[in-house]
Amino acid sequence: MPLEKMERAVTEKLNELEEKGTLKGEELVIEQVKETGDNRAPRYEIEGKEGGFLRMNLNSYLGMHLNDEVIEAEEESSEKFGSGPGAVRFIHGTYKPHVELEAKLADFHGREDCIIYSSAYSAMCGIIQPLTSSETLIISDELNHNCIINGIRMAKPKGKAIYDHLEYDQLREQLESAVGEYERVIVITDGVFSMRGDFVDIPEVQGLADQFDSEFPDGVFTLMDDSHGVGAYGETGRGTEEVTGGQVDVLLATMGKAIGVNGGYVATKSRVVDYLRETSPFYIYSNPITAPEAYASIKSLDIIDSSEGREKLDHLSEMTNYFERGLEELGKEVIRGPHPIVPLMIRDTQKTTELVNYLEENNVLATAIKYPVVPQGDECIRFQISANHTKEDLDYVLEKIGDFD
Repeated sequence: MPLEKMERAVTEKLNELEEKGTLKGEELVIEQVKETGDNRAPRYEIEGKEGGFLRMNLNSYLGMHLNDEVIEAEEESSEKFGSGPGAVRFIHGTYKPHVELEAKLADFHGREDCIIYSSAYSAMCGIIQPLTSSETLIISDELNHNCIINGIRMAKPKGKAIYDHLEYDQLREQLESAVGEYERVIVITDGVFSMRGDFVDIPEVQGLADQFDSEFPDGVFTLMDDSHGVGAYGETGRGTEEVTGGQVDVLLATMGKAIGVNGGYVATKSRVVDYLRETSPFYIYSNPITAPEAYASIKSLDIIDSSEGREKLDHLSEMTNYFERGLEELGKEVIRGPHPIVPLMIRDTQKTTELVNYLEENNVLATAIKYPVVPQGDECIRFQISANHTKEDLDYVLEKIGDFD
């Protein structure tokens, strides 16, 4: 058979991953999500496992994926528009909820316009290339997400530079050395860094871009992926821009995390959006999110941008602080911050794996972050707090972590 040689080759690669301890392995299959009704977060029933599981690794920071109003909005829209778009946007695949969502997101972020994609990953890979000329330098934080790394590879800029994590003096030096060598510079960064929960200083980065803008014929502009930030922190859920008091030139984020639905988007100047609609392959040649997903996202944004949303954000912040304090009281090392990503630093691959397995045995789902995703010595468990969590939930997790010792 033609694939026999390929099967042998990929089997060797899989065996190598297993030997290194980086094989992800079989995925857990969620069969059902059940409300508890007793002041605890919903429990997830896993195929082949007993009992309901408490998720401490959920991207839906505000619990909007289980919000009744959001679910009803999606159901209502599916009755009106059907289950899928049936075509890409420019071949009659644009529905009214798509247009309404783009306008709402632009307004939410104080931008002129917005363009939505099937995911934030496809958005990032889809915009770097058309925004990159043959004389472009792209400068990137060393801990930027994989979508940024692959987006830069696909864009094939004239030059690439990486600065040490959040080291802005190094970024300044890279900008200084680029003068006269390039026509355009793109500075790309995550808003919230997903493995650590720390975040970029937007005024610092944007200030450097503004300072050096006149030194390049096409200028310097900033691009930020705030997928973990939007809806997860900030007084009104505007994410890293709200927390730091700055604004980037091009903002990219997702509806798949705190908004609780699906899809990604880019908010910026209207002419840039017009250009992306004409040139971005991941927009032109890929189906959009469904009209029901767009309508559900609109409803979720309505809730986030209301007094109810403020209450959820306040509770999320309270639970984040409560869990961080609880870990510290157990004598654990934590990277503290306002964002609901709480890294418990273990600094050992085997111990990280053992604790995650122990938590799973006790019906708690958490994520082990190990080498080579992070450098050796930086291994941790990434806990993600949700507005659905209560003190009772977090006390149970803290108790199990304490028991493990």
